[in-house]
This record gives sequence, C-alpha cells and structure tokens, in this order.
Amino acid sequence: MTREDLIIIVSEKLRLLRNEVHLSQDKMAEMIGVSKKTLVQIEKERLSASWSTVVTACALFRKSDILHMVLGDDPLHVIDALVFDDLLLPQKRTGGGRMFWKTIQKKGKFKVQKNVLSHHYRLIDGHDLRWGSSFDKEKILEQLSTLEGRDENASEDQ
Repeated sequence: MTREDLIIIVSEKLRLLRNEVHLSQDKMAEMIGVSKKTLVQIEKERLSASWSTVVTACALFRKSDILHMVLGDDPLHVIDALVFDDLLLPQKRTGGGRMFWKTIQKKGKFKVQKNVLSHHYRLIDGHDLRWGSSFDKEKILEQLSTLEGRDENASEDQ
C-alpha cells in the first residue's frame, strides 16, 4: 500500500465514516478541516481527499469499524507503516495477530506478520508489542535481524 492507495480508500469511505458516527456534512467538514463543498466533492468521488485530510480522518476516527475493516488494522498503525518504517522501539501492545495477520517468520521471541487486507508487515515480540511496521518486507526482516542481534548481545553481556 502507498499513500495514494490510502488516500483512495479513505476518500471512498468518507461518507460511510461520517454516517457511522452520525455527523452532518457541516460538522464533519469542520472536524477534518475542509469546506463543506470539498467534503461533498469527496463523498461524490469527484475529488480525492488530501494526505493531511486522510491523516486527520484516520486520527479522529481511529476507532471506526469501517476504517478497521477496510485497513485490517488501526488506521494510525497503517499510517505509521507508511511514514515511520525505520522505527525500532516497542510501541503499542497488539492483539497478537489473531485477526487479519499471517505470521511469515519467527526468530527467537520476535515474529514478522503480514496484514491480509492492507498487505503491510509488522514486527512484534513475545508480549505482542509492535516494534515496527512497513510495507517493505525486506526492511522489516532487517529490523528483525537487528533486534535478534541486540537480543543476542544482551544475553552475552549477562
């Protein structure tokens, strides 16, 4: 998935998202920072939302069932995967991949999983903490090797 793919997906679902949370067009436009006219054009699929509008909508409505169903994950995690694919710090606890995730590789206490809907990858540990996300499989596998190396070095130091 690319930024453009996410823009298309969110643009196409904006009307459903607005209806899911029972907002008027005026209120939704105000919340996401566009004019009502622009929102109407996006909802009629005559215009695509901007990247900043998509990020705002994903942040404000991150609990949306619609966004979770079309993306297969928390919308902000998908954005993280697009923007911060070099991050190697434990982030947020995940559900462990029981839905929407397929484990493609395991090493020690870490595993790499692929989202079956958005096709992005994530790196999680044995406590289901997310250490990284990316649409680049090789980058996630490199992160796995780096973390595995850190883990081995820590064991040697003890």
